[in-house]
Amino acid sequence: MSTIQKALEKFQQQTALPATGEILTPHENASPPGHSRQMHAEPGDTPPMNREQERIHRLALDQLRQLGILTPDATRSQLAEEYRLIKRPLLLNVDRKGADIVDNANLIMVTSALPGEGKTFTAINLAMSIAMEQDRTVLLVDGDVAKPTAAKRLGIDAEQGLIDILAGSTLSIADVLVRTDIPNMRVMPAGSKHERATELLASERMTRIMEELSTRYRDRIVIFDSPPLLLSSESAALAAMMGQIIMVVAAEQTLQHVAADALSRLGRDKIKGLVLNKYRASLGNRYGTGYGYGYGYGYGYGHSQDAAASPSRPVQAAG
Repeated sequence: MSTIQKALEKFQQQTALPATGEILTPHENASPPGHSRQMHAEPGDTPPMNREQERIHRLALDQLRQLGILTPDATRSQLAEEYRLIKRPLLLNVDRKGADIVDNANLIMVTSALPGEGKTFTAINLAMSIAMEQDRTVLLVDGDVAKPTAAKRLGIDAEQGLIDILAGSTLSIADVLVRTDIPNMRVMPAGSKHERATELLASERMTRIMEELSTRYRDRIVIFDSPPLLLSSESAALAAMMGQIIMVVAAEQTLQHVAADALSRLGRDKIKGLVLNKYRASLGNRYGTGYGYGYGYGYGYGHSQDAAASPSRPVQAAG
């Protein structure tokens, strides 16, 4: 049994989690032993509660597996291996050990040109994979504020989230974070619908929130599930604040000129990568690449404009 499995099992035993999908109150659950965020009090005082620890959501792992989502108990699966290949260069950039050095490298946006190409699926799986790291915590932000999906796919039905903070409420970041029963994974829902969501995402308040998210904890990776680049102005507002951007392209679906148009809308000062989704091994045989996995993911890293030249085949590194 892996270290993450043992930690998860121990955490679940100690917290006595109820039926799948329930949200626990502070009195129903204690923080996991040794949790680095726990606040301490003087002897005789009632220890204060970190508000990030107030809501704990138990993920329906069986249901997520049926949806093809990576779960902590599948660390040797084909899907887990593929996402290890995807996350490793991202984490190297966060640690300033990669080919390029940028600010806010721990702010990672996952997007696509159009809907239906697998960006939310990729964002969730990437977050799950990073949560398996021994020395990282991950925050998954549902940034597709017009059509939020990420939190709901994880079984989280929260009314308040990112937009509510930006809209001038008295809520703080800790008020809208949902802590999951994967000890080092948090989720921030999109929140309420707002007719001026783009302006809110481009506001000075959003800039301050992004600064807090990127610097609050040194080990935290923040992943934003973004709206599609060609259908929403919100994605451009988010992209301006990111250090790394992953664009998902769908094999035999995303057209070359569509991918190129989407990539042209991203800033040149960002680290950009491509994830090829819905890839079948037969495509590699057809094109003679000999590249691919059973679940169908390829990863291209580097100058993504060049890498997008053949979107219907595995994306190769361009530099």
